[in-house]
Amino acid sequence: MAQKQGQLRLVASGDGRDDSIKIHQDVDLYAAVLKEGDRLNYGVKSNRSLWLQVVKGSITINGKTVNSGDGVAITQEAKVALISTSNETEILLFDLA
Repeated sequence: MAQKQGQLRLVASGDGRDDSIKIHQDVDLYAAVLKEGDRLNYGVKSNRSLWLQVVKGSITINGKTVNSGDGVAITQEAKVALISTSNETEILLFDLA
């Protein structure tokens, strides 16, 4: 859990880099546990899209609030700004082809 605290931690990928689990898909899966006010920025490569799943808590994504259990598809964005709006927010971020 400490590796996910306040940062995006790669947990699964197509190539198994950074000690992530190797999966046979063109996806990078990140997990993060955030405290209220924690901020993360994520640059989206061209021809990629994101899926953000809020496991617990709430977060703003480019200024829009998303709550526990919600998922958001993010397309045609060059970067994403994430700000935790509750204590103990947990998210999964899927970077997809």
